[in-house]
Amino acid sequence: MMNPIQIRSRPELHLISSGRTPISELLKVSAAVLPYVDYIHLRDKQLPANMQYEAVQEMRRAGVPVASIVVNDRLDVALAAGAGGVQLAGHSLPAAAVRPIATGIRLGCSVHSPEEAAAAAGEGADYCLFGHVYDSSSKPGFPGRGLVQLAEAVQACSVPVIAIGGIEPGNAGDVIRSGAHGIAVLSGIWHSPDPAGQARAYRSAMDTAWLERG
Repeated sequence: MMNPIQIRSRPELHLISSGRTPISELLKVSAAVLPYVDYIHLRDKQLPANMQYEAVQEMRRAGVPVASIVVNDRLDVALAAGAGGVQLAGHSLPAAAVRPIATGIRLGCSVHSPEEAAAAAGEGADYCLFGHVYDSSSKPGFPGRGLVQLAEAVQACSVPVIAIGGIEPGNAGDVIRSGAHGIAVLSGIWHSPDPAGQARAYRSAMDTAWLERG
């Protein structure tokens, strides 16, 4: 697993939990997709800190590498559980406040514009999660920002940009060719009857486009 300052030789695939996923299902799907994904995000705004901490421990016991586990929003849980990363949302602590504390773990920031991406990188983020790129069922009534704005965010940002929102295996290649360093997926894998096969399809599309970029 890469450290925060390394650049991967292949695009990153992030799987983000839905927040309504039972821990048993989270463990089952995590184990199935591990050959294809790089990071698995524990994202549950309703789960208390102690239960999030235990969920990370369950993931570790199930064989998910600790460096691959990202805790969303809760820096305290990420540090206490020894997770590999923390993902900051818009309502989270600012990256500039977290960076001095979050030593040794990967720091991601959710952004929605090229300006936000540039600012997050300047505050110490190791990567930016940009979205939503395409129309998404999780963002009804809000049109996707599109590939042009994604490319602008990539150009404005000095750290890798991971794209999220409405991305499927059929358009994942376009996202990578637009400059993204990877993609993050929720329903595209969780709602699939074959999560491992779907993750493999994402991986194949991304890797092919990555090679085309050179």
